[in-house]
Amino acid sequence: MRLSRFFVDAPLSLGQHELPEDQAHYISRVLRHSVGDAVQLFDGSGQEYLGDLIEVGKKTVRVDLRESFAGQPDSPLNIHLGQGLSRGERMDWAIQKATELGANEISLIVSERCEVRLKDERADKRLAHWRQVAISACEQCGRSTVPLIHPPISLAEWLKQVEADLKLVLHPVAEPWASHAKPHSLAFLIGPEGGLSDAEVKQAQDQGFHAARLGPRVLRTETAPVVALSVAQQLWGDF
Repeated sequence: MRLSRFFVDAPLSLGQHELPEDQAHYISRVLRHSVGDAVQLFDGSGQEYLGDLIEVGKKTVRVDLRESFAGQPDSPLNIHLGQGLSRGERMDWAIQKATELGANEISLIVSERCEVRLKDERADKRLAHWRQVAISACEQCGRSTVPLIHPPISLAEWLKQVEADLKLVLHPVAEPWASHAKPHSLAFLIGPEGGLSDAEVKQAQDQGFHAARLGPRVLRTETAPVVALSVAQQLWGDF
């Protein structure tokens, strides 16, 4: 039986801990765990903890952590993904897969052709939702650190502040992905459903980005990060 693994948004240490109520409900009512079952917890610090459930109730679950060890190391390639905002499940999919593929930071980019506009309370709710998507992906894939999910930001502002050894903007009419010296850090810019305009690609190039395409076919906005991060991890990361 696979060991259940959960992220706890608080520093962990050996000993007894009470888990948050929503997590307690999931463990007791959905997974139907009982006292004595083993679980594995992580807090995003890079450490993992093994323990046993010592109390399982509808609203209260307590665990006794008895062992700690170093978790899965991050890829040596630090990746910052700038992903154009898209609708519904497309955004969830991109964040989930980018997390599984080792992205360290994900910025949500508002560009000319974005059809999504988020403000105030709705933006906060969506950001919390996307962070949970990333957390769930970490729980599933064994990753010990959770990527930073940055709030929506305009393309112009992101281009000014993002730093990386190599910066690539994906564009279907650019030259094929050229060979580059192995970087320690990499920034990807991927447009929304309608893609980036030629002016936006030029704007990125003016900020040090190299325009590149992944192949002869035009990829969907949620497919592009999967392919791009896979290629990057194969060339320079931990694949």
